[in-house]
Amino acid sequence: MKIYANHAHVFPKSVREDGTVDVLLRTMDDCGIEKAVTFAAFPSQLGPGDEEPNAALARRIRSEDRLRAFGVIDFSRGDLEDQVEAIYQLGFPGIKLHPAYQHFRVDGEAACRVYAAAQERDLFLSFHTGIHWHRISDYNVLLFDEVAYRYRQLRFSMEHVGGYCFFHDAVAVMLNNGANPPRIYAGLTSVFDREENRFWFQSDERIRDLLWQTGEEASIFGLDFPYNSTEKIQAAIRHIRQMDISESAKEKILGGNLRRVLSWDE
Repeated sequence: MKIYANHAHVFPKSVREDGTVDVLLRTMDDCGIEKAVTFAAFPSQLGPGDEEPNAALARRIRSEDRLRAFGVIDFSRGDLEDQVEAIYQLGFPGIKLHPAYQHFRVDGEAACRVYAAAQERDLFLSFHTGIHWHRISDYNVLLFDEVAYRYRQLRFSMEHVGGYCFFHDAVAVMLNNGANPPRIYAGLTSVFDREENRFWFQSDERIRDLLWQTGEEASIFGLDFPYNSTEKIQAAIRHIRQMDISESAKEKILGGNLRRVLSWDE
């Protein structure tokens, strides 16, 4: 089973020595991961001397055929559509968005400008969902139903599946916008650790219910590198392989669905 994983944050060495592309590649080797999607650092995470994150990531992984990249948007700038176009021109297949951390409203005017431009370029969006210490009214998981309703061709994942608190809301959004193949995905990222990741923990019963309700085609495994250590990523992969779900579901979660979403290897 070849593992293709989403959701690996990468940083310049000056920001996080344990979060560089080189460390990610070693982690992938240690975990038996064939390929992974990297996320550029948010501009607010960088220092004054650091290069624009999307261009820097594109250059760093140009020769790394195991990696693909999602860009990020700087909402402090007014050129939102131009930023989406620049991400597309870099060859990135998607964008990472974090409403709580980036302080934008999920269905707000600025975000909708990004969605419209991303839909036009068929870029896949990965959203953080779940508690993250910002006013919940800005990133209430049910707001993603509005995104799906207004942008009928837009494809996106809800990482952490709403977290511990909003799991059922995330499932409701997925079911209310069902399609074959799906266009809204559950990001199974940091959901198997009950202790350190308790805000995003999802029980096996919930994961089985997710598959029962939304099918095997709509869930994608994510790493949350470097916030999750090699050992935690290994434990998550082992957990999926040992779960009481079908072998086909395991294969799709651990790679098959992500390969289809990004047309990887085609």
